[in-house]
Amino acid sequence: MTDFTNPFVEQAIQYAITASKVILVDESKKDKLQKLLLQGSLDITILGANDFYSYRNEIEARRLPLTTDALASLPPFSSITFNSEAPNGVAAGERCKPEVAKTGLGSSAAMTTSVVAVLLHYLGVVSLLLSEKSLGHGNAANSDLDLVHIIAQSAHCVAQGKIGSGFDISAAVYGSQKYVRFSPAVLSSAQVTGEKHLLDVVTDILQAKWDHDKSQFSLPPLMTLLLGEPGTGGSSTPSMVGSVKQWQKSDPQKSQETWKRIASANSMLEEQLKNLSKLAVDYWDAYNHIISSCSRHAHGMWMQLVNDQYQELVIKSLIGARNAFLEIRLHMREMGKAAGVPIEPESQTRLLDATMNLDGVLLAGVPGAGGFDAVFAIILGEASNSVGKTWTSLDVLPLLVKEDPRGVSLESGDPRVKQVSAAVSGLRLV
Repeated sequence: MTDFTNPFVEQAIQYAITASKVILVDESKKDKLQKLLLQGSLDITILGANDFYSYRNEIEARRLPLTTDALASLPPFSSITFNSEAPNGVAAGERCKPEVAKTGLGSSAAMTTSVVAVLLHYLGVVSLLLSEKSLGHGNAANSDLDLVHIIAQSAHCVAQGKIGSGFDISAAVYGSQKYVRFSPAVLSSAQVTGEKHLLDVVTDILQAKWDHDKSQFSLPPLMTLLLGEPGTGGSSTPSMVGSVKQWQKSDPQKSQETWKRIASANSMLEEQLKNLSKLAVDYWDAYNHIISSCSRHAHGMWMQLVNDQYQELVIKSLIGARNAFLEIRLHMREMGKAAGVPIEPESQTRLLDATMNLDGVLLAGVPGAGGFDAVFAIILGEASNSVGKTWTSLDVLPLLVKEDPRGVSLESGDPRVKQVSAAVSGLRLV
């Protein structure tokens, strides 16, 4: 068996330890840090949650249906599976790093954030709370989370060799949010390979003006996010992004117009979702009743369900959100066509259109950079089960992952033995 190094783990460890040396300047803290580092080897066990990886082939091999129940029957932290086919551009028989079958939910960012956070916590630089006590952005002091964010972003960017959107790291640190990326200049020191000592690089990064913006954002009440894995072949995010950037350079006017339309539609969608959250607070009874009613009907019937002016306000925002998202999808397809990449492939378009016509579905789309990897839907009330069953009939595996307002936090014990512990605690000796 051939061993392959993991640059994300390597950079996370290096940056976390170096940051600890830069930050802990008090003599007593420096002495404590030095003693910890001189204790010898430190064992770090990294567990990959099932949500990050594709187990579709395993479920099919077991002749189980493509359902959430079948997915839930797999043991937690199951062995990672690998794609059976060689990655695009690799000749058959050519030696290459095995390609892990993923669901495209930012596993490398989550792993980098976890390693950075646990080391900074262990070394006494930050103090994180237990996961059951964490509530979104309040799971640690803001300054501690900000530090984890900066070091994790730096390590992740260095490991992948470029500065991406940074959203995966930010989501792993802070939980659900609205996010605007930092200026790439804050990582200028890290991009000068081999010319500066890592201690100087990290010092520069910590002293830089990190101008990213985040604000709390989550789905309105009684709405659920459902993800699905179509199993129609993977997409290469870097190559797709590269093609879009090439199109931007070749046709700057058209690309700028398209981006402006997408940004405008995104803002409209955000406004409608925020308005729905406000309506839920101001007129809960009306909101609760009409969302429950809409969950049992397709969108074309929603306006006919209105009984009063407050329910009408909710319906208008639902339709406004839906229309805004349809516009986003339209311009994303136009971008993909212009750039020559399948941002929303025809097979996905058919699936998404069918999904959006189901009872209780507000919207459906392709996450991230698009492609064939996954689909998502935002669903009203209790309609998730029926949508999941329909996806199963269309050869789509509904996933178990849900929106989580919590960011990085500590587990109270080894998550591998939680199920056993729960069973033992339920025993009664007579």
